[in-house]
Amino acid sequence: MVDVDTFPAALYVMVDDFRYSSPPKQRRPGPEASLGSSEVITLAIFPQWGRFASERDFYRYASDQLREAFPTLPDRSQFNRLARLHTDAIEAVALHLGQTVEDRQCPYQALDASAMPVRDSKRRGAGWLAGYADIGWSNKLGWYEGFSLLTAVESSGVITGFCFGSASTADQPLAETFFALRANPNPRLGSVGSTFCGTYVADKGFEGVENHRRWLECYGADLIHPPKRNSKKRSWSRKLRRWIASIRQIVETVYDKLFNAFGLWKERPHEIEGLRARLAARVALHNFCIWLNDRLGRPRLSFADLLGW
Repeated sequence: MVDVDTFPAALYVMVDDFRYSSPPKQRRPGPEASLGSSEVITLAIFPQWGRFASERDFYRYASDQLREAFPTLPDRSQFNRLARLHTDAIEAVALHLGQTVEDRQCPYQALDASAMPVRDSKRRGAGWLAGYADIGWSNKLGWYEGFSLLTAVESSGVITGFCFGSASTADQPLAETFFALRANPNPRLGSVGSTFCGTYVADKGFEGVENHRRWLECYGADLIHPPKRNSKKRSWSRKLRRWIASIRQIVETVYDKLFNAFGLWKERPHEIEGLRARLAARVALHNFCIWLNDRLGRPRLSFADLLGW
């Protein structure tokens, strides 16, 4: 168990070391911000713990408990603008933390999409994210309004890449974009992570022989998934299906951490950049907790009792 004051300090040191080794971006016009980049990223990642009911709740905590560590803490609205401004940097930190603890010898990564609701689907009106979010179907939630989140997870739970699209987007187009960006990196869409030479293990939502052939030929992405049970072209034994399901269980565990331990299902964003920043902060927090558990000799995904609140 880590003291609640030690955790943000260790996180700051990890972030600052990475930022120090990264090439600085061109300075924006105007006066200097009240917080440095490492401070902004640390304060964006730490409040993603489910212990905080809202941003306002965290800011009350920060004003009382973290003022000595961050004496120039600005007004909450100003900090939110700073966090959105550092979205790309937060994504880079999240992926760096994943690379720090990633098992390079793992022959596969689990790939899966899950619902990321941002609004009750039965509410009237267009909502804050009209044109971005829409209505989709989830086996867990039923009809929902929001986005579809795609993640690649290494065998021990490390998130190696992520992206999201509107809720109505099928798994195959999401995977197409994911693989294309991994093969041809774009600095504005860096959250997908780096290319992977092993095999992606997915579910039946990623089916399509032509898709698999194109992904392998164009992007070097080799993907396997169990066939539908009524498939006439091929069939898998029950033992093989169970083995693949056991491999994919890790991605379900990771989603449980993001949605419940870190409160992603409670997100009600007003701006797409704010959603991007907070999603990246949750991924960074997830990977940092794995790194910290490694240093403490604890199981990697033991997050519940990591902090002594």
